[in-house]
Amino acid sequence: MRALIHWLSGPPEPRSFPYSPVLDEFHRTGKHFVEKSFLALLDSARRAVATSAPGGGDAATRQLTDFLDVALDKWDGRYDYRSYLALRLLRLPCGPDDPSPAAQSAAGRRARDRLLVRLVADTLAFELAAAAHTTGLLPQQRPGPAVVAKRCRLGVRAVSPALARLGVAEPVGAGVPATAAAGLHTVAGELVSPGDPSLRLSMLPVYVTHDEYLFIRVLQAYECIFAGVAEELRATVTALAGDTPGAAADRLGYAGDLLRTAGPLFSLLATMQPESFRTFRQYTEGASAIQSRSYKLVESLCRTPAVDRLDSVAYQSTPEVQARVRDGQPTVDETYRSAVSDGRLTGADAVRVTRRMVAFAGALTQWRRTHLRVAVRMLGARSGTGYTEGTPYLSAVSTAPVFAAVTTEAPTPDQDERRCA
Repeated sequence: MRALIHWLSGPPEPRSFPYSPVLDEFHRTGKHFVEKSFLALLDSARRAVATSAPGGGDAATRQLTDFLDVALDKWDGRYDYRSYLALRLLRLPCGPDDPSPAAQSAAGRRARDRLLVRLVADTLAFELAAAAHTTGLLPQQRPGPAVVAKRCRLGVRAVSPALARLGVAEPVGAGVPATAAAGLHTVAGELVSPGDPSLRLSMLPVYVTHDEYLFIRVLQAYECIFAGVAEELRATVTALAGDTPGAAADRLGYAGDLLRTAGPLFSLLATMQPESFRTFRQYTEGASAIQSRSYKLVESLCRTPAVDRLDSVAYQSTPEVQARVRDGQPTVDETYRSAVSDGRLTGADAVRVTRRMVAFAGALTQWRRTHLRVAVRMLGARSGTGYTEGTPYLSAVSTAPVFAAVTTEAPTPDQDERRCA
């Protein structure tokens, strides 16, 4: 607290803000239990920064403003899934005022792959540090050595496709899991580019249970993936509406690959200890994946949701996406139909696009079902944390058709079990 009081005593210089002592205070008790007197000081810091830089300021000012908004979400009474995951600090989509997508899709793909690798590598580095007793962060309910080894193995597997796309030639998956995880952490450090977000600022758990670290990082990783999938679907719509609709096949293929190759993330999440999850989830009320903007974008870009779905709590939780749909957001489904009926998508191109739509639908349906299976293991019959009925809600939406314009077959439960094992 003294470091923060000292900072407040002078001009509000963002570059000298005492991030480390502030993070230490949050990590000591968890966000839910930080003393109100400390939060009041942070609120004073936020007002001081806003007064000194009313137009938003430079990158350091924006980072500090975003950090304070995340740290003070419960204080402000606006705590939700997006603030819990600190998506704005990671520069992931979280609201209507997000920056426009990158003009160059290749640059956006690489940035998301780098972030994905860094998130998982950071997770495994924490697991290794906790196992070696070199960190006191989140000390409750530590997992045993076998679980740590399994997490290292699954984490390395989860990012192997991203590493390949980034051109990392040396495999990091060889050897014992802990060695591979340490190697991944080294590689991740080498992938950091100037201007990449700081991961340490985005770790503000609500309590001091060890597994919440894993929970937050895996959800952040999935938000990264769905942001990429949404970008590919937007490009698919653009291609289908243009003069070369056959180009949509490549974008659909890439989107499907993102979903399929991210499967081990669910396996990694499934190593979370149910009792640990039930301990910290008491303090996450109001934050639920139902508020994921990127997932709703993916769903609504595939086809226009039915009226009852659009009016449901799922879309009420993401009003900016709901508004886009009501304003007539074009979808893959409708632009595909138009491209076929107009005679612009024919022959081999039509076959290829149709096959990629079917494959993508299968990948997304499998993701939904695996999500349901993991949620059932963790939640059972308990209600969700976003004012939903929990697993019954997930079960109801897991079988919804991805597209209406093509016939798709959902994977069987047996296939789900094999792929998540």
